[in-house]
Amino acid sequence: MAATGGPARDGVFRRFIRGTGMLYLCIKGPRLYRVYVRGPARRGREENTEEEEAGAWESFYQPRALEKHTDSILAWVSVLWTISYYSTPLAVFYMYRKGYMNMSRLVPLGQYGVTLLLLLAGVGFLRGVGRWTNLQYIQFINLLERTKFENNEENKKLLSNYNFDFRSWPVDFIWAETSSKGHQIISPRGGVPLLKPEPRPRGTADNLLQRVQKLPCQIISYVVAHSFGRRMLYPGSVYLLQKALMPMLLQGQARLVEEYNGKRAKLLACDGNEIDTMFFDRRNTENRHGKKLVVCCEGNAGFYEIGCISTPLEAGYSVLGWNHPGFAGSTGVPFPQNEANAMDVVIQYALYRLGFKLEDIVLYAWSIGGFTATWASMSYPDLSSVVLDASFDDLVPLALKVMPESWRGLVTRTVRKYLNLNNAEQLCRYQGPVLLIRRTKDEIITTTTPEDVSSNRGNDLLIALLQNRYPKVMTDDSRRAVREWLAASNPVQQASIYSQYGVEDDWCLSVLQSYKSESPEPFPWSVGEDMDPEGRRQLALYLAQKHLKSFDATHCTPLPPNAFDTPWRI
Repeated sequence: MAATGGPARDGVFRRFIRGTGMLYLCIKGPRLYRVYVRGPARRGREENTEEEEAGAWESFYQPRALEKHTDSILAWVSVLWTISYYSTPLAVFYMYRKGYMNMSRLVPLGQYGVTLLLLLAGVGFLRGVGRWTNLQYIQFINLLERTKFENNEENKKLLSNYNFDFRSWPVDFIWAETSSKGHQIISPRGGVPLLKPEPRPRGTADNLLQRVQKLPCQIISYVVAHSFGRRMLYPGSVYLLQKALMPMLLQGQARLVEEYNGKRAKLLACDGNEIDTMFFDRRNTENRHGKKLVVCCEGNAGFYEIGCISTPLEAGYSVLGWNHPGFAGSTGVPFPQNEANAMDVVIQYALYRLGFKLEDIVLYAWSIGGFTATWASMSYPDLSSVVLDASFDDLVPLALKVMPESWRGLVTRTVRKYLNLNNAEQLCRYQGPVLLIRRTKDEIITTTTPEDVSSNRGNDLLIALLQNRYPKVMTDDSRRAVREWLAASNPVQQASIYSQYGVEDDWCLSVLQSYKSESPEPFPWSVGEDMDPEGRRQLALYLAQKHLKSFDATHCTPLPPNAFDTPWRI
């Protein structure tokens, strides 16, 4: 009996070790939201319903009662911790004023804190037990651990059937992978290059006394930019807002996977941030647009799950969506340098992993996404085209609009130093086709009222682009004519102004085509140099209506698929 008892005890011991190890994985494992498995492929059920046999998708992951309740407790604790984090300075100031900052008061508070941590550890343990008893979660955590050791295509494909906390998603593409293809390796410290202000002339450098005098202003600018400034500019990076939007994000992501067969991937940028992306491949469909890839850049509170990605998707293009650093599954904070680093790895992923060519990639940006789109167009000049929807030329006028007039100097310095979204300057470095979409009731990027379309900063973006490309055409007279056309609030008024100046489309097109055939040089062009003022005005208005489309919509109104059009080419 001793001989048979030994192996039996060893088997029990091994099962105990495996069970304990699995319990540990369940305790520290990520939260599972959804399972994307078609009916016939499901496991863990004895029979399938008629709907499942038809290939229906599984709905939300169903946690056991213990996991569900403990998860809710931990979620609320996370929210309260975030609120307490931001209110800590006020709490410390209050305690100091009341005389609570002494050992007799702090020791009991420390004891309460330790007790609370122990209680939370117990709640986390109970949640792990609830997951441990759920066959669906056990299958998921086994697959996730296997993928960490064997990160191959087969395991990734199986793992894509699950929607879980993206922090635990294995990395699919690393920025340094392109180094083997002749791409320049960029130091993670500096990141990709950004446009810098022009250097000041010699002799204007600050001396030591001037630097000391400016130090307080520089400190204030840094604090403003890294506290409420960045959060005002990118509210989508605020944790509490993301928690409130989480049900919508999960529902939107499920729709993209189930209806459009979206493929999620995690990209590692050169600054160490992880970027959450989703790709929709239409290259094997009959749609003529499927060969083109549209890279979407969302707004300051936009996520690819519920953002502008739907417009090119419904138009039949292949689409690559991504979230800003600090948004949803992406890590980091959305400062301009991090934004550019994220956009760079997205473009590299499209080129070297998805297999698209630069000339087949279109950039589509909404609102503040214009910064990353214009940066990419400047850095990758062979891109097919750029579409900027409800975007602006420069952040400073819009920041001054919402801040007190007495803060003008501080706001300008802070934006230029830390939050410099210089879209027009970057766009003017691009030589390819550009289309600007303007909302005539835009309440965000107008500097007066939404009804005053003449104050829309998209107008200034258009003027800057035309001035850079056609300096001989855009004289003072021509700019006034274009401004008058831009001030029209509806198509009827625009058409009236267009005809008032006697614009002949065929003549304008023939002039541009003739110039291009005789002087195939990059912008800026000298076309219009020998024209009379009337010819320049006609050409300026023709170019304006070719580069800009107006829609009777507010800033956040979704555009129909036919709004996404190919930018005009000469």
